[in-house]
Amino acid sequence: MLESRTFCILGAGTLGKAIIRGLLRMGQVGAESIRATVGHQSSAEPATEELGVAVGTDNAAAALGSDVILLAVKPQRMQAAAADLRGVDLSKKLIITMAAGVSTSQVEGYLGGPAAVVRAMPNTPCLLGQGMTAVTGGAHADAEHVALARAIFDAVGRTVEIDEHLMDGVTALSASGPAYIFVVIESLAEAGVKLGIPRKVSTLLAAQTLKGAAEMVLELGAHPALLKDGVTTPAGCTIDGLMELEEGKLRVTLIKAVVRAAERAAELG
Repeated sequence: MLESRTFCILGAGTLGKAIIRGLLRMGQVGAESIRATVGHQSSAEPATEELGVAVGTDNAAAALGSDVILLAVKPQRMQAAAADLRGVDLSKKLIITMAAGVSTSQVEGYLGGPAAVVRAMPNTPCLLGQGMTAVTGGAHADAEHVALARAIFDAVGRTVEIDEHLMDGVTALSASGPAYIFVVIESLAEAGVKLGIPRKVSTLLAAQTLKGAAEMVLELGAHPALLKDGVTTPAGCTIDGLMELEEGKLRVTLIKAVVRAAERAAELG
């Protein structure tokens, strides 16, 4: 689905670079089919050398010959980046936005008229091809547009299609989620250090344990509560640890963190 398409990524930052590398890694898209932009000319040449694709600073020029335009800019820059495209014929192009809190209808307004806009919310594990991205189509995006967007983000992890009114929740859960998990890993590793385990080993134990547990949820398809019960033997040590987590309100604290982050995502829009 990606072959013979041309792409431009407006904003070759962390996620923009991850997408470029993912597209190239799949082997369906050549470097000559990808263009990107950065905010300053001084960053363009280093980015070109790093990524192996043409990188400039002119958003309109990059978008002109592209089939798919990815707006990989922060919410505060979305209006300006979209305004740069007002002189470009977008009638046969797919626009993908990745800014938290910015709706497809807002992007259409910034573009100055109807356009096929798909809103995507990826996360930073895309850097390693382990990302999670939710996508939703705007008023003028059809099933083929959404499928094309999913194919792009499948290059850097997994994708799911959801209704747009859920996107702020996705932003709070999966896009912000790695930060919460890093705190969990750090805390588990600190506990290991407290018990005398060397920090490097303790961090490895914690990180690989979370990775393995996540793989069990994904691959086995079982409810996390059932998998938890499989670890928790009667009168064992795990139940004592779980009791401490419940007393410390870890469960409700994580829920409240996601809800508050979702509220903030809505405010950004």
